Amino acid sequence: MIETTNFSVDEFDLDRSFYNKVIDHSLAKDNWPIVYILSDGTKKVAYVGETIDTISRMKMHFSHELKQKLTAIHLISSDQFNKSVTLDIESNLIKYMAADKQFTLLNGNLGIANHNYYQKNKYWDLFVELWNKLQKKGLAERSLSFIENLNLFKYSPYKSLSAEQNEGLLNILKSLAEDTHKNTLVEGGAGTGKSILAIFLFKLLTTSTEDLNFQEFGENEVEIISLVEKIKKEKPNFKMALVIPMSSFRKTLQNVFSQINGLSPQMVVGPSEIASQRYDLVVVDEAHRLRQRVNLGAYFGSFDQASKKLGLDSKKNNELDWILQQADRTVFFYDANQSIKPSDVPKESFDRLIASPATRKQKLHSQFRVRGGNDYVEYIDRLLNGRLVPGANKFKHPNYDLKLFYSLEQMVEKIKQKNKGEGLSRLIAGFSWPWVSNPKKRKKPEWEPYDIIEDGVYLRWNTTDKDWINTPGSEDEVGCIHTTQGYDLNYAGIIFGNEISYNPDNNEIIVHKEKYHDKNGKNTINDPQRLVDYVINIYKTMMLRGIKGTYIYVCDKDLRNYFSQFIPVIEQRQEAIIKVLPSAEVKRYVNSVPLYHLTALAGGFSDVQAVEYADWIELPAGITPSEDLFACRVVGNSMNKVIPDGAICLFNRNITGSRGGKTLLIELRDYTDPDTESAFTVKEYWSKKIVLEDGFFHTEIILKPNSRDPNYKNIVVTPDMAEDMKILGVYERVLDGDLSIN
Repeated sequence: MIETTNFSVDEFDLDRSFYNKVIDHSLAKDNWPIVYILSDGTKKVAYVGETIDTISRMKMHFSHELKQKLTAIHLISSDQFNKSVTLDIESNLIKYMAADKQFTLLNGNLGIANHNYYQKNKYWDLFVELWNKLQKKGLAERSLSFIENLNLFKYSPYKSLSAEQNEGLLNILKSLAEDTHKNTLVEGGAGTGKSILAIFLFKLLTTSTEDLNFQEFGENEVEIISLVEKIKKEKPNFKMALVIPMSSFRKTLQNVFSQINGLSPQMVVGPSEIASQRYDLVVVDEAHRLRQRVNLGAYFGSFDQASKKLGLDSKKNNELDWILQQADRTVFFYDANQSIKPSDVPKESFDRLIASPATRKQKLHSQFRVRGGNDYVEYIDRLLNGRLVPGANKFKHPNYDLKLFYSLEQMVEKIKQKNKGEGLSRLIAGFSWPWVSNPKKRKKPEWEPYDIIEDGVYLRWNTTDKDWINTPGSEDEVGCIHTTQGYDLNYAGIIFGNEISYNPDNNEIIVHKEKYHDKNGKNTINDPQRLVDYVINIYKTMMLRGIKGTYIYVCDKDLRNYFSQFIPVIEQRQEAIIKVLPSAEVKRYVNSVPLYHLTALAGGFSDVQAVEYADWIELPAGITPSEDLFACRVVGNSMNKVIPDGAICLFNRNITGSRGGKTLLIELRDYTDPDTESAFTVKEYWSKKIVLEDGFFHTEIILKPNSRDPNYKNIVVTPDMAEDMKILGVYERVLDGDLSIN
C-alpha cells in the first residue's frame, strides 16, 4: 500500500437525488479525477468508469438504456489521484472484475493504454487495498491471486496490449480492410502474447464501436478507429473462426469465449470444421501444430473426409491448405520452434506462405509469460543446444526460480507445496514412459497401474487430454506436451526422461529413439537429427510454461551432470529433523508441540478445539516443549532470507518486550497474503507510536518482508485493519525445510 496516499470509497444511491448528495463530496464537485463503479446488486450487473466531471458523466449515464437501470454508485477518490492513476485503476478494475464474475460488466472497452507514470508500482499496492475493500462491500468475491490463476483472466481481452502487439493488431486490421494482403503471419516464441492478441482481435471486431474506448491504442487511435469502422461497414455480418489445432487448448478457449460478452464458444473450432463453410476471417493460434497426413492415428479418417469435402487430394494437402482455401482473410500465429512431431505441417510450407507477396509479416519478441524474461528464454535455448560455455555463471534472476533437483521425491513435494500455496503448479514429463494407465485401453477399469516409476517415486500420466491443467486431480498426475502447450503455469516441475541424454565429448544433446514412447512422434523419421530437434522443442516448450519458476529432475546421469553446471542445484536433503508422533505416543506439551495447518489458526487460537486438527511433533534436542510453543509450515518467498519456502517453523505465543523488529505470525482479517492465500502472514513487525501519560497509541504499523525478491512490498496496516489484527506468535527458528536453498 502507498504509505502516503489515502483514498475513500463512497457509496450513493444512483437516482436523481445523487446530484444533491454529491455536492458535499469535495473531490467530485471540484472536477477531480475519480474512478466509479455503477452497479445493481440484485441483477449483478456493473459498469466501471473514470472521469474528471462526475456530475456530467452521471447525467450521460442516466440517458443510457442499460446504465440508467443501475441502482448504486461507488466513488473511488483521493486528492493524490491524477489522470494516469485513475485510468490505471479503471483498467485493473475492468480486468479483475470481468474475471471475478461477481458482476457482469457492461463495459465494452478492451482495457486502457498500457503506459508508465510516476510511482505506478506503488499505486498497485493501493489497488490491492482497494480490492480488499471491494470484497468487504460485496463488489468483489475472489482474491486477486485466485483470479490471476483463472483462464478467464489469463486469456481475457480486457488487457492492455504492448507496443509490439499494438503494431501487430494494426497490421492485421490493415490486411482485413485493404486488398493488398490476404494473409497475415505473426511469428513469436512461447509467451510472447500471441493468444491474447488473437482473442483481443475477436472482441474488437464483435463489440459495438460506440462501446469501445480507443485510448488503448495511443498514437494509432485514429487509424485503428477508421480501420475497424471500415471493416464493420463493408462486412456487417463478419463471419470469423478461431482455429486451435490442439483439442485440450481448444476446449479451454471455448470455455473462455463462453464467458465473454459478445463472444461464443462456437467461434473456436478445430481444423476439420473449417471444411464445412467459408469465412471472412480465420485466425489460427498455435499454427505450428496444424497437421499433414503423417502419423495421424485415429484422425486419418476425419482428415481424408475433410480433404474430399474440399475437393483436395488428401495425400498432397494439409490443414494449412484447407484454411487458405476456406477463408477470404487469414491470420496465423506461428512459432517454428514449437513444432514437435512429424504430423505437424512442415516448416517449408510456412516458409512458402511467408515468402508470398499476399502475406503480411509481423514479429513479436517481448516475453510476457515467464518472469525471467528474454534472458531466461535465451538461456534455455543455449542450454538445450549446447551453446553454453563450461565454467560460466549459473542462471540467476531476481524474479525467476530455476532449480535442478537431485531427488524426484523432493521436486514432487515442492511442486505440491507451490500448488497448495499459489495454485497452477504441475508436473510435466517427456515421452520416456508408455501410457499404461490410459483409462481407454485398460482391460480392467478398476486397475490403475503407475506409468512413471523413477527414483523411488510412483506417478501416473494425465487421465484426460481435455483441459487437463484445470481438471480436479491433475495436481497428482503428470502432464505432457500435448496437455500443456499453450497454457500458463505458476510453477512447472519437469521430468527429463531417459530418452534424452548428453554426449560430453561432442557437447550435444542426444536422443535414444528406442526409449522415446510417442509412436506418432517418431514413426517415419529416418534422420536422427530431426528427432533430436523435435524432442528439444518439446522440452524447450515445457520449460517456458512456468510464470514464476521451473523445477527440473533429470533421469539421465550425463544430462544431469551437464545441467548441473548451469542451473542452481538443490541437493538431496538429509533425514528430516522433526518427527510426527503416533497418537499413542503423544504427551501434549511434554514430549511434543502441535504442528498446525493455517486453517486451524483462524481466530487466533480462540477455538480450543484447534489442537484436535494438528499433528504433534518432537522438537530437536535442546528445546523443551511448552504450552507457549507451536509449529506451522510457512509458504512463499517473502521471508526467504531467513525462512525457506515450505519450511516448518517454531513459534512462541508468549511475546515479551517490544515487538519492534521481531518476525511475527499475524492474522489480518481484511487482507489476503499472496503467498498463503489466506489472512495469515509472517513478517517483520515495525511501528511508530506516541507515548502518553496513560499509555501509548500506534501512529503507523508496517509489516516488512525479508526477501531476496524485491517485488515483495511492505504491508502498511491501516487503523481499520489494526482493529482486527491478531498477533499469534513470534518466530523462534526453522525446524525443517529445504535448508540447502540457503
